[in-house]
Amino acid sequence: MSQAIYFDCFSGISGDMTLGALLDLGLSLDSLHAELRKLNVSGWNITSQREVRGYISGTRALVDAPEQEQHRHLSDVRAIINGSGLSERVKRQSLQVFTLLAEAEGQVHGYSPEEVHFHEVGALDAIVDIVGVVVGLELLGVEQVFSGPLPLGTGWTRAAHGWLPLPAPAVLNLLASAGAPTTTDMTPAELVTPTGAALLATLAEFRRPPLRLARVGYGLGKRELERPNVLRCWLGTPLEDLHSDGNHKHTHEH
Repeated sequence: MSQAIYFDCFSGISGDMTLGALLDLGLSLDSLHAELRKLNVSGWNITSQREVRGYISGTRALVDAPEQEQHRHLSDVRAIINGSGLSERVKRQSLQVFTLLAEAEGQVHGYSPEEVHFHEVGALDAIVDIVGVVVGLELLGVEQVFSGPLPLGTGWTRAAHGWLPLPAPAVLNLLASAGAPTTTDMTPAELVTPTGAALLATLAEFRRPPLRLARVGYGLGKRELERPNVLRCWLGTPLEDLHSDGNHKHTHEH
């Protein structure tokens, strides 16, 4: 039976928090490794451990993918994904996420998407994060992805070329492209990362759906904040949407 997932981002979202939440929902680490090996790229590993953030226990996904000498461009990432043995759907969705990410970064720096050097985002850890999440959703049988509004925090972040204001400009571009709702949140930290924003902008519909809940998973961020630095994911069977707009989404042309 097809599943739906709701990303409850009360402390934001990042790639590794999302992987942690999917593992917490029951995604098999062995199955995830087996799929990611189809990328035919070496030098990475994923482990997981149980930890606590602000009295909430969950799963921390630890992605080990050291920074590599060469900086990859979108064309390099496209070649890796297209040349892999992954399912067509995983390839398509992963490439959509990377393309949106490249467009958002390019817009910030005045480059075309093809010229963007993936420093933070395109290195191996981003490939593992993004493809890992798309693979994980498929392995969990998820057909529909939803998200709540996003808290964006404030302050500054250190990027490859210097300091950038938070929310990071690429994050705002990604959320604007999806018309994502945001909340007033002045936490002095980066709560939504470019990878997290790109995943949601590509895959999610921004509303809380009616679900018959089956499981809840908690993915932990690496930092300790004043609030629990946790991404909560609700997994369940979609119930028929009772809202009239849901019933009239699909119109047939005559």
